[in-house]
Amino acid sequence: MYTYASYAKAALHTTVVGLAVWAGLYLLLTGRGERFDVGGYLLRISPYMWGVYGISLCIGLSVVGAAWGIFIAGSSILGGAVRTPRIATKNLISIIFCEVVAIYGVIMAIVFSAKLGAVSSEGGFSSSDYYTGFSLFWGGLAVGLANLICGLAVGITGGNAAVADAHDQQLFVKILVIEIFGSVIGLFGLIVGLLVTGKAEDFAGMI
Repeated sequence: MYTYASYAKAALHTTVVGLAVWAGLYLLLTGRGERFDVGGYLLRISPYMWGVYGISLCIGLSVVGAAWGIFIAGSSILGGAVRTPRIATKNLISIIFCEVVAIYGVIMAIVFSAKLGAVSSEGGFSSSDYYTGFSLFWGGLAVGLANLICGLAVGITGGNAAVADAHDQQLFVKILVIEIFGSVIGLFGLIVGLLVTGKAEDFAGMI
C-alpha cells in the first residue's frame, strides 16, 4: 500500500531526474556540451574543501553511530532493568562499546587533520595537494560509514543482550561474543581509512 512518504519520494526522484535531463539537453542543444566536465569540476573545487568534508564526515557519522547505538542499547537496558535490576550494571559494557565508535572517529579526525597545512594562495595547489584532499575525503567517508554501521550493530546486539540476560543469565556471554565481532567493524573502517590516506602527503602548494 502506498503512503504519503512513498509518493513524496517518487515526486522528489522525478523532479531531480527531470531537472538533470532538462539541464543536459539545454547545454547540449545550445552548443555548450563541453561543460559536462567532471574532471574540471573536481579541479575547480579547493582540495581543502575535500579534506575538511572528509574530516567532518569522519567524526560526524561516527558520533551519530555511537549516539544511535547508545539510544537503542540504553533503552533496552533501562526497560529490562525495571523487572530485573541485576542486568543494569553488567550490560553497561554495550554502552562502552558504542562510545568506542565515537572515539575511533575522533582519533581518525585528528590523524587526518594533521595533513592539512597552510598554502599560499598565489602559488595554487599541486597535484599532490589534490590527491591529499581526495584521499582525506574518501578516507573520512569510509571511516564514518563504517563507524555508523558499527554503532547500529553494537546497539541492536547490546539491546538484545540485555533482554536475553533478563530472561536467562547464561545467554549474556554468548550474545556478548556476537557484540564483540560487531564492534570490530569500526576497527576495520579505521584500518581502511589509514590505508586510503597512507600515501597522502601534507599540503605543500606549487613549488
